[in-house]
Amino acid sequence: MPTARLSSSQVPEPILDVLRRLQECEHRAYVVGGAVRELLRGEAPSTNDWDLGTSATPDEVLRLYPKAIATGARYGTVTVLTDAGPCEVTTFRVESEYKDARHPGRVTFVRELEEDLKRRDFTVNAIAWDPVSGRVVDPAGGIPDLERGVLRAVGEPLERFREDGLRPIRAARFAATLEFDLEERTRSALPDTRAEVGRVAAERVQDELMKMLRAPKPSRGFEVLRQGGLLDIWHPELQACVAVPQNRYHAYDVYFHTLYTCDAAPPQKPVVRLAALFHDVGKPATRQEKDDGDATFYNHQFVGAQLTEAAMARLRFGRDLTTRVTHLVRQHMFDYRPEWTDAAVRRFIRAVGVDHIADLFDLRIADNIGNGLKTGFPHYLEELRSRVDAVLQAEEALSVRDLKVDGSDVMSALDMPPGPKVGEILNQLLEEVLENPALNRREALLERIREGFSVDTPGSGDLG
Repeated sequence: MPTARLSSSQVPEPILDVLRRLQECEHRAYVVGGAVRELLRGEAPSTNDWDLGTSATPDEVLRLYPKAIATGARYGTVTVLTDAGPCEVTTFRVESEYKDARHPGRVTFVRELEEDLKRRDFTVNAIAWDPVSGRVVDPAGGIPDLERGVLRAVGEPLERFREDGLRPIRAARFAATLEFDLEERTRSALPDTRAEVGRVAAERVQDELMKMLRAPKPSRGFEVLRQGGLLDIWHPELQACVAVPQNRYHAYDVYFHTLYTCDAAPPQKPVVRLAALFHDVGKPATRQEKDDGDATFYNHQFVGAQLTEAAMARLRFGRDLTTRVTHLVRQHMFDYRPEWTDAAVRRFIRAVGVDHIADLFDLRIADNIGNGLKTGFPHYLEELRSRVDAVLQAEEALSVRDLKVDGSDVMSALDMPPGPKVGEILNQLLEEVLENPALNRREALLERIREGFSVDTPGSGDLG
């Protein structure tokens, strides 16, 4: 039985102290939510997953813990800071009058735990446990659902989903992270929640997306959204890939190829998983059918980079992460061949950036697996990796800052003021050094500047 997995020794002592203190003051208190679910599954909860439900009101909790933070006192939540991390203590409550598809207009504190559990989203999240007495409360049947691997809404699914438009998205996320199947009535309610899902704050959708991308197979979650008619609301670029045929080099359409590429990307690398999700979104717009019925997708990586940037802005991702993901999408079509010269390898490193090469290789490996017709590790990557390592070990110049001269040297040698022309000259020098690293000597570069450039002549940015 899953309940046999529960032991008070699994609960951090500071969390137990909070629970005991509440009970000693004649308040009922239980561990609730994700921590109970994960322990019943035999998993260790994360540090921030320890939530307590209690009959104590927020004011009563604050009297016990004056330094606690009233993070959501209106909704019954007080955060108690402990040595084991923050512990959210929430008063048993019932909710009603949802007006924004997210927050209840009316919250009523109650004394009965069972009433509180009825307003939760899914049965597997509506289980409470008192590690002091060992009592487990499961009025919605979450434990049998855990055993069967089923995600089922508490009560009437459509009512639960319309209370909170994030819940249908959470259903997709839990389907992926728990690797559960949706119960039929729960699944059938999804198409009628489009209005509520569309009103959710972008930041909340982004948070659920990132959690889903940490799942073993994010494809499970995206398929829940697609089959539920919800994918296009927040992921229109991915929806546009559905049923778009590729060519003879691929086993799947663009949509399923994208999902399987995302599954194959390293879960511990969110940048790569995001890039995998977006890497081919430019294909629908660039598809050109040939006379023989095959198709091409020329420049889809550049169109895809633009779509990626717009999608991540819509989901309120930060600029730095957006730039990194967009860069990988733009670079993912590199075409290495053994006949590349060493200069070509150096130019590849310069274009991709040393800090992004490992991520780009991981994306290419995932892309290969998601193809459906190829083996996992492209053989040519090992050769390219060795050549890249050799260049990096040689510490050859790969950027303007690696040159043995700088802008001040250019201005001094040509007696010219600061301006764009200085940068143009440095970039020209870098191109020469990429072709022949031996030129990266200070005296040689200064001579090239004096002899090959002038300030006044047309085309003075070109080497003479």
